[in-house]
Amino acid sequence: MIDLDFRADQEEAPEDSESTKWRERNKERVLAQLVKLLEKSDRTGNNTKLLNDFIHRERKASTGIGNGIAIPHIRSMQAKEFILGFARSHEGFDFDSLDGKPTRIFFIMAAPPYDDNLYLKVFKALAENLQYESFRQELISAEEPYDIIRAFRNVE
Repeated sequence: MIDLDFRADQEEAPEDSESTKWRERNKERVLAQLVKLLEKSDRTGNNTKLLNDFIHRERKASTGIGNGIAIPHIRSMQAKEFILGFARSHEGFDFDSLDGKPTRIFFIMAAPPYDDNLYLKVFKALAENLQYESFRQELISAEEPYDIIRAFRNVE
């Protein structure tokens, strides 16, 4: 599941733009749209519960890793099998990233609780590839979904 023009409804920032509640609500809206992307796979169970699983995971620690990238990831009973989605936003979102900058690239992953092997292997490969500026630029400049797949093939 690939969305090259990812959008999520965001509330206007209050005068106190450091408002924690405002930031949490906007982050939850982004997660809701990302879960909708995963729904297209027909590999999810109850999507409300899946969204709640992502929200609870995100409250523990942000998956915004910096450089405009977030990798929301969970193991959940609501994932029938391993699922990976990609979304790119042109304007970016406040996703509580480690570097405080807007997040434009999202990889969303879900796997059943018993499927650690593939889940960890994909997460590690993503983290390794995303450290390269050239790879990140390919993701940003992709014009078609196949360009995302090609970017991964080019780093192997």
